[in-house]
Amino acid sequence: MSDKDSYRKKTLAKMEEWNAEIDKLEARADRAGSDVQLEYFEQLKRLRALQEEATGKLDELDDADDDSWESARDDVDIAVNAVERAVNVAGARMS
Repeated sequence: MSDKDSYRKKTLAKMEEWNAEIDKLEARADRAGSDVQLEYFEQLKRLRALQEEATGKLDELDDADDDSWESARDDVDIAVNAVERAVNVAGARMS
């Protein structure tokens, strides 16, 4: 397995974990009182948008050839780190 394939597989695994965490947060938001529910759903909307952006960057990585994939990896790292931070912040707020 190439470094690119290994990186992609590892990143997809992370994104699947965060997707499961976002699903849990969504269930928590569904059970929240109406006074905070709107705020929670707005946070979830932003999380899903960040997640879509990271997925798009990962797709761009797939299109990169073996010589240029490392520069595309930097963009993926930035997007993935943004998702991770946002999931952690939302989780803390919704606890």
